[in-house]
Amino acid sequence: MADMEALKNAVIKGDQATAKDITTKAVEEGMDPESILNDGLIAGMNVIGAAFKKNEVYVPEVLIAARAMKTAMEILEPKLVEAGVEPIGTVVMGTVQGDLHDIGKNLVAMMLKGAGFNVIDLGTDVSPDKFLQAAKEHKAKVAGLSALLTTTMPMMEKTVSAFKEAGIDAKVMIGGAPVTRDYADKIGAAGFAADAASAVDIAKKLVS
Repeated sequence: MADMEALKNAVIKGDQATAKDITTKAVEEGMDPESILNDGLIAGMNVIGAAFKKNEVYVPEVLIAARAMKTAMEILEPKLVEAGVEPIGTVVMGTVQGDLHDIGKNLVAMMLKGAGFNVIDLGTDVSPDKFLQAAKEHKAKVAGLSALLTTTMPMMEKTVSAFKEAGIDAKVMIGGAPVTRDYADKIGAAGFAADAASAVDIAKKLVS
């Protein structure tokens, strides 16, 4: 019987080969795909997320763990689809128009995937219209906006306004080095995250 504790630990350690082997074995044994996802992969990413919040691990460890999860997910995803397992919700993510920074955004996208969200990554330099279209097209519950430059932060306000004007019920959450909770409140964003692990918690609250 495939060992979910060992799968969890393989994700925590970022051991891609072991994560892949255990997931393959679990699938071949006919194990419930949702159980593999929740008890193995998401459980491992939850540990990494909590450690990241406490500064016990750093960005490289999170990226390595996320890669191990991604390798296992490539095997598991078709089984989840067959079993009709739905993601927690869909998040459209992007760095706002005029800003080409993506390390923070990529980290948040990985952490959200690791928590069971379907993530549509729009990349960098994303206009308010592009956010809107993607949210409509994918029926997203959350839009995640990132900015690293104070000069591009006004695009966050424009995007929030565009969502309100269009009557889209996706909740907008924002983050990035210069972004503050006060700014999020001022522009009417539904959520603010100071770091990638917090972004997962906020997204979960926004979809519940």
